[in-house]
Amino acid sequence: IEGVERMQGAAYDVLPDRIETGTFLVAAAMTRGRIRVKNTTPSLLDSLLSKLRESGADIELGDNWIALDMHGQRPRAVNVRTAPYPAFPTDMQAQLCALNAVADGVGMVTETVFENRFMHILEIQRMGAEVKLEGHTAISTGVEQLTGAPVMATDLRASASLVLAGLVAGGDTLVDRIYHIDRGYECIEEKLAQLGADIRRMPGELAVGHA
Repeated sequence: IEGVERMQGAAYDVLPDRIETGTFLVAAAMTRGRIRVKNTTPSLLDSLLSKLRESGADIELGDNWIALDMHGQRPRAVNVRTAPYPAFPTDMQAQLCALNAVADGVGMVTETVFENRFMHILEIQRMGAEVKLEGHTAISTGVEQLTGAPVMATDLRASASLVLAGLVAGGDTLVDRIYHIDRGYECIEEKLAQLGADIRRMPGELAVGHA
């Protein structure tokens, strides 16, 4: 870069957050529902969309929108290996672990980007998930339904995965330390409530019910 004496203004559109988009798509897949996400960039999510289709989702794409429909069917477990873009994003790893926890079959999620990024596994096990860790891989045998429990968020994406798990758990799930989720999701409880979720914000935590 060579500096100049003076710069001028310009208009620039910031890219939509592909991880927020992906989180809502996984939420719809886990709840066997349907969703249409607008103001997004489908081309940035090829690796995730491929796995969601593999899980059984019917997906349609537009220039700036993605529609997903599970037609009421339980998702199928998928195998995922994280890697730098354009491969599967590490920031969607926890959400896919949550999906595999309630999916039909056995799914493996392998983390290759960061160390110690399976802190959410212990918390989702509290909810009845049948998942074990072998090195850098989480192996899940899906159950029909999780059970609501008090859980603790350890990082941004882990907190999102626990909220998603709460959506499909019987009873109430209390997700503590939600300041993590506020770093990456704007008013996530309001957006999920608009989609029909039983979710509310309390001091320091989110209460998620099975709507």
